[in-house]
Amino acid sequence: MQSSDPSDPPEAPAGTAEGSFVLIARQPIVDAQKAVVAYELFDRSTAADAHTPASDIAMIFNALTHTGSESLVGKFTIFVNCTHNSLAGGHLDLVQPDKVVLEITPVEGHGAQDILARSHLLGDLRRRGFRLAFNHTILAPAYAAWQPLADFVKLDLGALKPEQLQVIVAAAKARVPQAQVVAEKVETAEQFAALAAYGATLFQGYWFATPTIVKARVVSPSQAHVLQLINLVREQASTDEIEAVLKKDAVLGFNLMRLINSSGFGLNQEITSFRQAVMLLGLKKLFRWAALLLTTSRNGTPAAVGSMAVVRGRMMELLAHESMSAEDGDSAFVVGIFSLLDTMLGIPLDEALQLLSLPPPVVEALEHGTGPLGALLALARACEGEDDTAFAEAAGALPFTNHQINMAHMDALAWADGLDT
Repeated sequence: MQSSDPSDPPEAPAGTAEGSFVLIARQPIVDAQKAVVAYELFDRSTAADAHTPASDIAMIFNALTHTGSESLVGKFTIFVNCTHNSLAGGHLDLVQPDKVVLEITPVEGHGAQDILARSHLLGDLRRRGFRLAFNHTILAPAYAAWQPLADFVKLDLGALKPEQLQVIVAAAKARVPQAQVVAEKVETAEQFAALAAYGATLFQGYWFATPTIVKARVVSPSQAHVLQLINLVREQASTDEIEAVLKKDAVLGFNLMRLINSSGFGLNQEITSFRQAVMLLGLKKLFRWAALLLTTSRNGTPAAVGSMAVVRGRMMELLAHESMSAEDGDSAFVVGIFSLLDTMLGIPLDEALQLLSLPPPVVEALEHGTGPLGALLALARACEGEDDTAFAEAAGALPFTNHQINMAHMDALAWADGLDT
């Protein structure tokens, strides 16, 4: 019989964990009608013995803000195995609690004082809105302090004898009546029927679906800019100073907008500028996010691509301020800096834009080159080449003199050259 241990999913193609991708395995969790209600996720880019608190939370972050054409979790809840150290790191501030179930394995040898101390941390996570899952070990009297905190009890059919299952399900219903019983490693119809009859309500295993590997794209900003951002946040710098750092690095800005507008962050409003994102995120969460980026960074976009995006954004912003509102100036910068997303991410632009919540004028400019922002983008692109006809056509569509355009372009180039890259 094939093992359904989700920690040992089918092998991924060689080399897929390299570069700008991480590998995440997911296995559906279904209800009694076999409808998917959640996914359990497993990090397949990191060796089991090399996991750290940051890598545990980074997987959650990558899953919820997945930059690929395939939705990795959609609106479903995710179950994620966490070490006890992961729970205390503070990075969980970056995700919406009601999206995540934290699976916590009781460790043999926990003393009574240790169990009691950890119950305070687990209780705090529960009050913040996270749901907690434990294996059947939590039913032991030693873990009585944890039992009121359990939302799910998971039964590993590969580790338990068939004759034990009915007794354990009954014990779960008696000692943790608020928790749902999840039967995992279900491999046959007979196992499914038996566990459902005993009272289990959720199921996972090879009988329903094998774990599948999803390549999630990771886009890494310059470490120098991440460090600068961290230092500014630690010094409680002004929003203006922090926004300036985000404008230096197109990928850094993209990552922030991706986070703030992700389903995992749980906002009901659309955030369309760096300033809004900084003010809404707050210094504490901004620090956590930057620290996570630093600890999980990979080599990403070539420096020349990011530099060109920054020049475009700055030039468009300067020109927009000549004849548009301050808000339009912010949008002009966003159009310029995200105009090379397809190159930075290695996917078509329309797919890249689906990863961000951007206002219609910005999307219109990026996808179709239309509207005032589209005209500004055409001008910025024309300034990069040597086609005088294209430049004249782009400049003629806007109310700027050649002097204004040349000065804005030169200022943008000087500004980009002066950045610490």
